Amino acid sequence: MERRSYELKEIRAFDGDTTPTISGYAAVFDSPSEDLGGFIETIAPGAFADTLDGDVRALWNHNSTYVLGRTTNGTLSLAEDERGLRFEVQPPDTSYAADVVALIKRGDINQMSFGFEVLDDEWRTENGKNYRTLKKVRLFEVSPVTFPAYPETSAEARKKCEQLTATASRATGGAADERPAGRRAIQMLKNKLKLARVK
Repeated sequence: MERRSYELKEIRAFDGDTTPTISGYAAVFDSPSEDLGGFIETIAPGAFADTLDGDVRALWNHNSTYVLGRTTNGTLSLAEDERGLRFEVQPPDTSYAADVVALIKRGDINQMSFGFEVLDDEWRTENGKNYRTLKKVRLFEVSPVTFPAYPETSAEARKKCEQLTATASRATGGAADERPAGRRAIQMLKNKLKLARVK
């Protein structure tokens, strides 16, 4: 499983008629990420479409001990729109959920993250940089987070990817995006990501 985090101004918490609600976007389409460990990533519209009816949880800080909602019982709703993956969660009447709501209201928490498995992606290299487009993913969870913690898959892949890109560039005189060595570098990075797991 991989995780991605975003700083979003639209994550908000408000008191409804009976219970508080947390809503916002867990992911944004067609928006390039920062460097994720040797590659830059975007999410294609429709990437979540086939998984939204599955059993997805809302957690606090990716911690399965602190469940905020779940799609199968109706306390978490997910939908894709033109901007990205929108969520709305009705947290439980627990002390930790009340803390999360209070932190979001104050603005101390303004980031969302999601955990997923890649089902279909596309890679390319341009000007020595690697780019990945997520075309189809299986969503497991969404989380308000304190810090955007990128997964070990990214951290572990960063050094290897830089080495592969440098090797490919030397082997092809800088044209890594058009030569077999550049394609091999991308394939090796993809294999590395498939093998790595977030603890």
